Amino acid sequence: MDLYNLRKQFDESGMMMCFNGPFSHSIIEEIGTALRNHLAAENIAKAAVLDVFAVYIELAQNVRNYLALRELGQGDTAASIITIARWNEGYMVSSGNMVLQEDAALLCARINEINTMTPEELKRSYKEQMRREVQPGALGAGLGLLEIARHSSAPMNCSVRTIDETYVFFSLSAFV
Repeated sequence: MDLYNLRKQFDESGMMMCFNGPFSHSIIEEIGTALRNHLAAENIAKAAVLDVFAVYIELAQNVRNYLALRELGQGDTAASIITIARWNEGYMVSSGNMVLQEDAALLCARINEINTMTPEELKRSYKEQMRREVQPGALGAGLGLLEIARHSSAPMNCSVRTIDETYVFFSLSAFV
Protein backbone atom coordinates (compact mmCIF):
# COMPACT_ATOMS: atom_id res chain seq x y z
CA MET A 1 0.00 0.00 0.00
CA ASP A 2 1.31 3.40 -0.98
CA LEU A 3 0.48 5.55 2.03
CA TYR A 4 1.89 8.64 0.36
CA ASN A 5 -0.71 8.32 -2.42
CA LEU A 6 -3.43 7.63 0.13
CA ARG A 7 -2.43 10.74 2.06
CA LYS A 8 -2.35 12.74 -1.17
CA GLN A 9 -5.88 11.54 -2.05
CA PHE A 10 -7.05 12.54 1.43
CA ASP A 11 -5.49 16.00 1.06
CA GLU A 12 -7.02 16.52 -2.40
CA SER A 13 -10.47 15.49 -1.21
CA GLY A 14 -10.33 17.58 1.98
CA MET A 15 -10.32 14.46 4.16
CA MET A 16 -9.41 15.35 7.73
CA MET A 17 -10.23 12.13 9.56
CA CYS A 18 -11.14 8.61 8.53
CA PHE A 19 -11.80 5.44 10.49
CA ASN A 20 -12.32 2.09 8.83
CA GLY A 21 -13.12 -0.94 10.98
CA PRO A 22 -15.55 -2.22 13.56
CA PHE A 23 -17.11 0.50 15.74
CA SER A 24 -17.19 0.26 19.48
CA HIS A 25 -18.27 2.73 22.12
CA SER A 26 -14.65 3.47 23.05
CA ILE A 27 -13.61 4.04 19.41
CA ILE A 28 -16.53 6.42 18.84
CA GLU A 29 -15.54 8.31 22.00
CA GLU A 30 -11.84 8.49 21.07
CA ILE A 31 -12.54 9.70 17.54
CA GLY A 32 -14.98 12.24 18.93
CA THR A 33 -12.33 13.62 21.27
CA ALA A 34 -9.79 13.78 18.44
CA LEU A 35 -12.35 15.48 16.20
CA ARG A 36 -13.18 18.15 18.77
CA ASN A 37 -9.48 18.83 19.38
CA HIS A 38 -8.75 18.97 15.66
CA LEU A 39 -11.61 21.39 14.95
CA ALA A 40 -10.70 23.55 17.95
CA ALA A 41 -7.14 23.78 16.62
CA GLU A 42 -8.54 25.06 13.31
CA ASN A 43 -10.01 27.96 15.26
CA ILE A 44 -13.50 27.66 13.80
CA ALA A 45 -16.67 28.92 15.46
CA LYS A 46 -17.75 26.95 18.51
CA ALA A 47 -21.23 26.43 16.99
CA ALA A 48 -19.67 24.79 13.92
CA VAL A 49 -17.57 22.50 16.13
CA LEU A 50 -20.71 21.45 17.99
CA ASP A 51 -22.65 20.84 14.74
CA VAL A 52 -19.88 18.68 13.23
CA PHE A 53 -19.48 16.79 16.50
CA ALA A 54 -23.25 16.22 16.86
CA VAL A 55 -23.52 14.87 13.30
CA TYR A 56 -20.47 12.65 13.81
CA ILE A 57 -21.94 11.19 17.02
CA GLU A 58 -25.34 10.51 15.43
CA LEU A 59 -23.84 8.85 12.35
CA ALA A 60 -21.45 6.71 14.40
CA GLN A 61 -24.16 5.67 16.86
CA ASN A 62 -26.59 4.89 14.04
CA VAL A 63 -24.03 2.53 12.49
CA ARG A 64 -23.13 0.88 15.78
CA ASN A 65 -26.76 0.49 16.89
CA TYR A 66 -27.87 -0.87 13.52
CA LEU A 67 -25.10 -3.47 13.40
CA ALA A 68 -25.87 -4.55 16.98
CA LEU A 69 -29.63 -4.74 16.43
CA ARG A 70 -29.27 -6.75 13.23
CA GLU A 71 -26.44 -8.82 14.74
CA LEU A 72 -24.05 -7.85 11.95
CA GLY A 73 -21.18 -7.03 14.26
CA GLN A 74 -18.80 -9.76 13.14
CA GLY A 75 -16.58 -10.38 10.12
CA ASP A 76 -17.07 -8.44 6.91
CA THR A 77 -20.48 -7.14 7.96
CA ALA A 78 -18.98 -5.38 11.01
CA ALA A 79 -16.55 -3.24 9.05
CA SER A 80 -17.74 0.33 8.86
CA ILE A 81 -16.25 3.62 7.83
CA ILE A 82 -16.69 7.18 9.00
CA THR A 83 -15.03 10.22 7.47
CA ILE A 84 -14.87 13.93 8.19
CA ALA A 85 -13.79 16.17 5.33
CA ARG A 86 -13.74 19.83 4.46
CA TRP A 87 -16.61 20.66 2.10
CA ASN A 88 -16.97 24.07 0.48
CA GLU A 89 -16.87 26.46 3.44
CA GLY A 90 -17.96 23.75 5.89
CA TYR A 91 -17.60 20.06 6.57
CA MET A 92 -18.95 16.78 5.24
CA VAL A 93 -19.41 13.96 7.74
CA SER A 94 -20.08 10.54 6.18
CA SER A 95 -20.63 6.99 7.33
CA GLY A 96 -20.86 3.70 5.52
CA ASN A 97 -21.80 0.20 6.64
CA MET A 98 -23.38 -3.04 5.55
CA VAL A 99 -27.17 -3.00 5.67
CA LEU A 100 -29.74 -5.69 4.94
CA GLN A 101 -31.30 -5.03 1.54
CA GLU A 102 -34.82 -4.82 2.99
CA ASP A 103 -33.73 -2.02 5.35
CA ALA A 104 -31.89 0.08 2.75
CA ALA A 105 -34.97 1.16 0.81
CA LEU A 106 -36.72 2.21 4.03
CA LEU A 107 -33.67 4.19 5.16
CA CYS A 108 -33.35 6.02 1.85
CA ALA A 109 -37.08 6.78 1.79
CA ARG A 110 -36.90 8.21 5.34
CA ILE A 111 -33.86 10.33 4.45
CA ASN A 112 -35.58 11.66 1.33
CA GLU A 113 -38.67 12.47 3.43
CA ILE A 114 -36.57 14.34 6.01
CA ASN A 115 -34.72 16.22 3.26
CA THR A 116 -38.02 17.81 2.17
CA MET A 117 -38.81 19.19 5.65
CA THR A 118 -38.45 22.83 6.56
CA PRO A 119 -36.57 23.71 9.79
CA GLU A 120 -39.91 24.18 11.54
CA GLU A 121 -41.17 20.79 10.31
CA LEU A 122 -37.92 19.17 11.48
CA LYS A 123 -38.33 20.68 14.93
CA ARG A 124 -41.99 19.62 15.16
CA SER A 125 -41.23 16.09 13.87
CA TYR A 126 -38.37 15.77 16.38
CA LYS A 127 -40.65 16.71 19.28
CA GLU A 128 -43.38 14.34 18.08
CA GLN A 129 -40.88 11.51 17.69
CA MET A 130 -39.55 12.07 21.22
CA ARG A 131 -43.06 11.55 22.63
CA ARG A 132 -43.69 8.30 20.74
CA GLU A 133 -42.96 4.89 22.16
CA VAL A 134 -40.31 2.90 20.35
CA GLN A 135 -42.03 0.09 18.47
CA PRO A 136 -40.78 -3.47 19.03
CA GLY A 137 -38.29 -4.36 16.33
CA ALA A 138 -37.73 -0.71 15.40
CA LEU A 139 -34.21 0.23 14.36
CA GLY A 140 -34.16 2.99 16.97
CA ALA A 141 -36.17 5.86 18.34
CA GLY A 142 -36.09 7.58 14.94
CA LEU A 143 -34.39 10.68 16.30
CA GLY A 144 -30.90 10.25 14.84
CA LEU A 145 -31.68 11.20 11.24
CA LEU A 146 -33.82 14.13 12.41
CA GLU A 147 -30.98 15.30 14.66
CA ILE A 148 -28.49 15.06 11.78
CA ALA A 149 -30.82 17.09 9.54
CA ARG A 150 -31.25 19.74 12.24
CA HIS A 151 -27.47 20.28 12.37
CA SER A 152 -26.97 20.16 8.59
CA SER A 153 -26.72 23.08 6.20
CA ALA A 154 -27.73 21.04 3.12
CA PRO A 155 -29.84 17.95 2.42
CA MET A 156 -28.36 14.61 3.45
CA ASN A 157 -27.10 12.36 0.68
CA CYS A 158 -27.48 8.58 0.80
CA SER A 159 -26.39 5.89 -1.62
CA VAL A 160 -26.55 2.13 -1.78
CA ARG A 161 -24.17 -0.31 -3.45
CA THR A 162 -25.34 -3.91 -3.82
CA ILE A 163 -22.91 -6.41 -2.32
CA ASP A 164 -24.91 -9.64 -2.75
CA GLU A 165 -28.53 -10.82 -2.51
CA THR A 166 -28.58 -10.15 1.27
CA TYR A 167 -26.49 -7.03 1.84
CA VAL A 168 -25.89 -3.57 0.45
CA PHE A 169 -23.27 -1.04 1.48
CA PHE A 170 -25.17 2.01 2.71
CA SER A 171 -23.48 5.42 2.69
CA LEU A 172 -24.84 8.58 4.26
CA SER A 173 -23.32 12.07 4.11
CA ALA A 174 -24.35 15.16 6.01
CA PHE A 175 -23.09 18.68 5.33
CA VAL A 176 -22.41 21.15 8.10
